[in-house]
Amino acid sequence: MTDTPTHRRQVEPAEDAHAGELAFLAGYDDGPRPPGWRITPRAVVTFIVGSEGKELELPVAARGAALPDRLAISAKFVGERALVERCVVTLAGERGLLLVGEPGTAKSMLSELLAAAVCGTSELVVQGTAGTTEDQLRYGWNYAMLLAHGPSPEALVASPVLRAMRTGAVARIEEVTRCLPEVQDALVSLLSDRRIAVPELAGTGDATVHAAPGFTLIATANLRDRGVSEMSAALKRRFNFETVGPIGDLAAETELVRRQATAALARAATPYAIDAAVLEVLVTAFRDLRGGRSVEGWDVQKPSTVMSTAEAVAVATSLGLAAAYFPGDRDVLSLLPGHLLGVVRKDDPADGATLLGYWDGAVRRRAEDGARLWRRLWELRDVLVD
Repeated sequence: MTDTPTHRRQVEPAEDAHAGELAFLAGYDDGPRPPGWRITPRAVVTFIVGSEGKELELPVAARGAALPDRLAISAKFVGERALVERCVVTLAGERGLLLVGEPGTAKSMLSELLAAAVCGTSELVVQGTAGTTEDQLRYGWNYAMLLAHGPSPEALVASPVLRAMRTGAVARIEEVTRCLPEVQDALVSLLSDRRIAVPELAGTGDATVHAAPGFTLIATANLRDRGVSEMSAALKRRFNFETVGPIGDLAAETELVRRQATAALARAATPYAIDAAVLEVLVTAFRDLRGGRSVEGWDVQKPSTVMSTAEAVAVATSLGLAAAYFPGDRDVLSLLPGHLLGVVRKDDPADGATLLGYWDGAVRRRAEDGARLWRRLWELRDVLVD
């Protein structure tokens, strides 16, 4: 007896996680599509920002057993619709798109969603690091086949970028400013000439790979990495820059943290059990420290690290796991100061004093105003004292 293997994944790529919505939108909007696109630009925007709770109705001609007649599209990215529209227009023009912003502002998520909606795959990715080589942008070789038979199309190992060029898809490069300058320079010719030469295959029909219609590239870069490997002026000119900023609205950010933490806990087969008021306190503290000003207008010293939404999701998930695995040991709120301390010390251990200053300022003043949860947090001040 043999067991049938199951392929379980912690995180589904966007094209698989939202396959039903993408299939629905392909039938819902029959407007013009750029070459190689799975759905229309308008449908791509709807896929990312959602239908605002409204159920979209499938045209009668597109209805079938495989699709629902009506479907509300979930919002997956919290941000300005105009930003998403500009990104989509950039890709429709087959121009490179560079998403910049502070760490944790969902640049990679937006990049993934765009690629999944446009070409059906978000997995043609190169992770930029100081060790990324030019071969990872172009091609390499299967050395066993190369030694046995010499250079051949079969021995060539295509990079994610080369595969995207062949199929007219969207390639993604994460943290492009972490790549060395000579690696970045390879992108200049890729985005200009739209072809890759393979001199080892000279004399064959495979010596040059030309980009198929629809090919383009999305890169991301953290503002905190400025100066690590500064992009050349030539490379900058080949991208449209879009800045992805922090979420401006407390309620929207709180809902996003709740949704992301709920999904993370579901992957751990753990129910979400964080009180809404506790979650709002968590997100409020992150926003105060991130912006250097409380919601009431009090000045707050900012820590060195970026108090990102992604970090808030991680803390909320940890609180949920603690509530599930250690029920009754302590209230979830009592764990918050320790988690916040871990976050603010990430870049500079001395920032523990910054968090203590926040406690002696904004937390104390809210406690004095009678807010129950903030009063409890004030009582937990000793957790922050070494």
